[in-house]
Amino acid sequence: MFHPITAFIALRYLSTRRKNRFANLVSLVSILGIGLGVTVLIIVSSVMNGFEKEVGRHILGMTSHAIMFRQGSTVGNWRKLLTQIESEPDVTAVAPFIRAGAMLSHKGNVHGVSIEGIDTEAEHAVSSLLDQIEPAEVALLTRQPNNILLGQSLAENLEVATGETITLIAPPQNSKDWVGMPRYIPLTVIGTFSVGMHEFDAGFALLSIQDATRIFDFNDTVSGIRVRFFDSRIAPKRAMAISNSLDNGIVSINWTQYHRNFFHALKSQKRIMFIILSLIVAIAAFNIAASMFMIVREKDRDIAVLRTLGLSRHAVMLIFLIHGIVIGVAGTVFGIIVGAWGANQADRVVAAVERWFEISLIKPDVYYINYLPADVRLTDIVLIASVTFIICVIATIYPAWQAACTAPAAALRYE
Repeated sequence: MFHPITAFIALRYLSTRRKNRFANLVSLVSILGIGLGVTVLIIVSSVMNGFEKEVGRHILGMTSHAIMFRQGSTVGNWRKLLTQIESEPDVTAVAPFIRAGAMLSHKGNVHGVSIEGIDTEAEHAVSSLLDQIEPAEVALLTRQPNNILLGQSLAENLEVATGETITLIAPPQNSKDWVGMPRYIPLTVIGTFSVGMHEFDAGFALLSIQDATRIFDFNDTVSGIRVRFFDSRIAPKRAMAISNSLDNGIVSINWTQYHRNFFHALKSQKRIMFIILSLIVAIAAFNIAASMFMIVREKDRDIAVLRTLGLSRHAVMLIFLIHGIVIGVAGTVFGIIVGAWGANQADRVVAAVERWFEISLIKPDVYYINYLPADVRLTDIVLIASVTFIICVIATIYPAWQAACTAPAAALRYE
């Protein structure tokens, strides 16, 4: 049973000087080790949360919550379908789009790109893509034919500036097998955009939906319809329900499926890193056990006196359990404070290292974004603190049990 005297004695053992200074050092190293483990766990978890959040935000910024399309074919009679989808509950906006593959050429530089033909008036409602572009440039996209907007990295790779002309190499019309001669269409670059994701900035270009229909011979059909719901979290369920209610073999894909492998890999890496980095805490917990054994050996006579005065074995065990738990809690609190601060400063530290050593640690062509995001979540902190606490308790049990098993007669034999 817990009694104030057990806590008093445990805290007294922590605050008094010991004959064995090495035990003091091991206890301090244990606190720092646990703090280091908790700090690293919080920073790594926060950075992975940040990656997941930022990539999801950029994906939603470039596209809608869901897309309705006909697999292997274009969507005809799309205006009627647009009205039908827009009337569904939870749907806030819809927009048609055309997507096609082509090549862009300028000054001998040739790059394959994904061309999107968009309705600029409807696109504003389903995504934030056009928010990254100057309104005047968006207006020029539909005001004159054969105007194009390029991703910033794509424009740099093509060595093209605003106002210059590039050549779009399109597949031959009415030729599904690409046997005919390709068509060369001159287009005027009216601007560039950057959304912070290399995948889009280096391989994405925008046309008006009218130009895309004419250039790629869509004949009053579209590639699909973008759909926006009032809440992105309901998109998977509602998109599937809507597509099932539509005729003509319409299927759906929602925003969580656009980069499914990436998100799954990120979650798996987070779990694996949590397990691996928890070993730092486990090693520090072994230091707690080592220091506890030293303290038990040093305090065996005190334990014997307490036992002869009537203190039960359970109370003796509780004294040393509290002693070890206090060390673990001190390290955990220290780690939480430093970890939360470190996670918020991680991007600045990485930017400073890149500037000092002139290297690139966050490659946008690999990690989708060019900065280090962090999202500190209370649930992760609680989980890390709970796991650390359990590990510290487990590490303390055996030394505390050894203390409880101390025989008073044997300890005081030569006194």
